[in-house]
Amino acid sequence: MSMKNDLAFILDLALFLWEHQSTYNPNIPLRDLMYIAKEYEKYIKEKGISLYSNRQQKIPAPQFIVFYNGNRKIGERMEHRLSDAYETSNGEPALELKVLVININEGYNQKLMESCQILKEYAQYVSKVRTYKKTLSLNEAVEKAVEECIQEGILREFLLKHRAEVVAMSIFEYDREWEEELLRKEEFEAGRELGKELGEKLGRELGKEEERKNTEKERRRADNAERELLLLKKKLALLEGK
Repeated sequence: MSMKNDLAFILDLALFLWEHQSTYNPNIPLRDLMYIAKEYEKYIKEKGISLYSNRQQKIPAPQFIVFYNGNRKIGERMEHRLSDAYETSNGEPALELKVLVININEGYNQKLMESCQILKEYAQYVSKVRTYKKTLSLNEAVEKAVEECIQEGILREFLLKHRAEVVAMSIFEYDREWEEELLRKEEFEAGRELGKELGEKLGRELGKEEERKNTEKERRRADNAERELLLLKKKLALLEGK
């Protein structure tokens, strides 16, 4: 079950961009940069703001927040910065964008969870799915988690009303999570195989180079031996002439 992604709204003269992530993604500041530019463009058109005015035009201050409940372990909160993606860094960046990541896995940010019952129950549901997924098929894990949550009063009304949609969405989300994990493993394996292949190729090239050096040494030894033999023959010839 996924919370709504890319939620943007204005509250108290601030423009909030909220997003839910079930996988770790350090590229969110760059994505939010492109997203906020579109939101400001839309805001300017709606308000009839002129960018060519000689007066300072006001816009709502942005706040970027990610609600994270992926498998990768992080603390209760962390921050991603756009400047972390810059190829080079020299002093204070001319353009910065900070994204606050809030861990909403069960057991984290207790004060926030206690103040938002729906968020707390959502975290409990996700935790149950992950627990059962260790020993059951994905479909069975989701069905068991849904049934148990209904019995325990966790998201009860919502699950009773939207059970089929929740099951389908949960299966989709965890299938995608599994595929992304598999993709990372495949990329790792591909990288390892490539490294192995390059290592073997380098080894062969080094072996050839060593063989060439040894051949060159043998050739020089042979040349030296031949010169010494010719010199010895000349000395013998001189002795015989005497």
